[in-house]
Amino acid sequence: MPTRPVTSAPRTRTADVPRAARRTTHPVAWWGWALLLATAAGRTGNPWLLLLIVAVAGLVVTWCRGSEPWSGAYRVFLVIGLSAIAVRMAFYIVFGGSDGPTVLFSLPSATLPEWAAGFRLGGDVTAEGALAAAYDGLRLATLLVCVGAANALASPRRLLRSVPAALYEVSVAVVVSLSVAPQLVESVGRVRRARALRGNTSRSPANLMRTVVSPVLHDALDRSLALAAAMASRGYGRAAGIPVTARRATSVSLLIGLVGLCAGAYALLSAATPAPLAWTTVACSAAVSVFGIAFASRRVPHTRYRPDHFGGRDWAIVASGAAAVAGTVLSGIYEPAALWPATNPLAVPDLPMWAAGGILLATAPALLAPSSRGGTP
Repeated sequence: MPTRPVTSAPRTRTADVPRAARRTTHPVAWWGWALLLATAAGRTGNPWLLLLIVAVAGLVVTWCRGSEPWSGAYRVFLVIGLSAIAVRMAFYIVFGGSDGPTVLFSLPSATLPEWAAGFRLGGDVTAEGALAAAYDGLRLATLLVCVGAANALASPRRLLRSVPAALYEVSVAVVVSLSVAPQLVESVGRVRRARALRGNTSRSPANLMRTVVSPVLHDALDRSLALAAAMASRGYGRAAGIPVTARRATSVSLLIGLVGLCAGAYALLSAATPAPLAWTTVACSAAVSVFGIAFASRRVPHTRYRPDHFGGRDWAIVASGAAAVAGTVLSGIYEPAALWPATNPLAVPDLPMWAAGGILLATAPALLAPSSRGGTP
């Protein structure tokens, strides 16, 4: 009996797919881009610039995020940022602050004794003070949104694969901290679907605390700890054969470098520190940290399967974030009053063109980076 030939659909080989279409953006590039945007937000209190940074981050996340569990982190951080604005406004109303001639309403007031730093409770709530509090809250919310954009775009597992060999001893702790937020987003959706299947539609605070908040926190933490335990059981993060001198040199270099980076970051966020001094501190501290990591990594035997290469497109994404910082620096030189608008008297703040142009250049990842949901945008 003649047999019928078996045919199968042609399979697309990995080698047939262009390398540019297969390779996604390096997670370090996303974190660098987001942190540079956060640096630009920390250098200004102009609401137009802060809202522009939020819009740029939202646009890039919308175009470039994938369908992974952590891709919904941006929305969560956006809600947290709105909550930060509300909390800042509540603190101003309760504890007072900037005064002005335009009184919106008055509350019963009480002045605390000197040992409590003379805080005032209640009193007049002015439009000038409320506007200043809103600007402060918006700046904090913008910083949170930038961190949320990095969490939504960068894969925490790929980021851990890029950790230098000298830092593998702390990688188990890092994986817990980096995966809690993505797992939290995934747990919220899973718990909400479970409540809908059970017909639980109650929105009372007690019911939400018992059926949503507690299961979400337990599930997110348990999944993160399970991932860390699986990594530890496979030997991830363990190093052997490192001399004592290398350990001490690495510890001292990393300690000095991290302290310098923290001081430099604080100087960058503060308008009182000259920009050249702040950038010099950051550059020197980063050089010391890189030297310590490279010195110790040579003594840690480690191989990496299919390592992520930091290519030209990744450098372009980081450069687009640096353009936002450069724009705020130029605006600080040519139009410093526009970066920190006054709230007394009430006036519509101006838009610094140098800073706005630099922030708009930060939208370049929307054109450069492919989306894992279906190729390039």
